[in-house]
Amino acid sequence: MSKKQIAECVRTSLEEYLKDLRGAEPHGLHDLFISAAEKPLLEVVMQATQGNQSKAADWLGINRNTLRRKLMDHKLLK
Repeated sequence: MSKKQIAECVRTSLEEYLKDLRGAEPHGLHDLFISAAEKPLLEVVMQATQGNQSKAADWLGINRNTLRRKLMDHKLLK
């Protein structure tokens, strides 16, 4: 899947979300979408790296401490 295809999935999801609001004003869209995308991203990367946080942080391009904080925020640490 290409970056363009991923962007199209996000676009379609956002359009459906706005349609479901039936004219109501949305609030906090950025946080909503970042949070919704971040948790499954972390889950998949952690599974693919067999729980290796250093490797996962490298794959994600973030500091390992940042990864640990995000895992805690999403209640993904065991």
